[in-house]
Amino acid sequence: MTKIFRGYFITGLLVVVPLYFSIYVLTIIVGFMDSILNLLPRIAHPDTYLPIHIPGLGIIFTVFSIFLVGVFTTNLLGKRLLAVAEKIMSKVPVVRMVYNATKQFMETFFTKGAQGFRKVVLIEFPRKGIYSMGFMTSRISGGELREKTSVPSVCVFVPTTPNPTSGYFAVVPETDIIALDMKVEDAFKVIMTGGMVIPNNDDFKLYVKNPAHGDLVGK
Repeated sequence: MTKIFRGYFITGLLVVVPLYFSIYVLTIIVGFMDSILNLLPRIAHPDTYLPIHIPGLGIIFTVFSIFLVGVFTTNLLGKRLLAVAEKIMSKVPVVRMVYNATKQFMETFFTKGAQGFRKVVLIEFPRKGIYSMGFMTSRISGGELREKTSVPSVCVFVPTTPNPTSGYFAVVPETDIIALDMKVEDAFKVIMTGGMVIPNNDDFKLYVKNPAHGDLVGK
């Protein structure tokens, strides 16, 4: 009886905990976006004209504002104003560094033709005989890196666990990488869980034992 209760309890945790954290993160995002509305003057704030506060208006406002900025910066006047703004920011040391790095990062993932994390790979890191999972970000085809490396090499980003936003950058000979068929999103699951979740090449399924019958049930 205790074993059955424990099995059902663990099964419930596997459902409730991810759901809770998903709702928690969504609540934080909605709250942050709504706080952006507080930057507006009172006359332009939606709550001034609505009988009740509607959560999520900040998301709509932010998305619409980004859309308008995109429309504006594609015309001649917008391009000129953007060029002037970038020229001013390029003269401020700290702002220049942050802006340029962020811009290049965004262009890597959203510019037409950019591939970002191209492929999931294994490399021997931090020493020979130990493998780390990473993402091939580009092939080195020219410049100083190509001149100083004696063999064709690739750039690899090795994220840390459980926070994949930080990591290590490595220039690796192309013959020393092991390419995986794993999808990028599946690789992130492996990295963020420290290997507790290892998806197959097929669509990932979480299998738990039915405590009453002992068989496997896909979630």
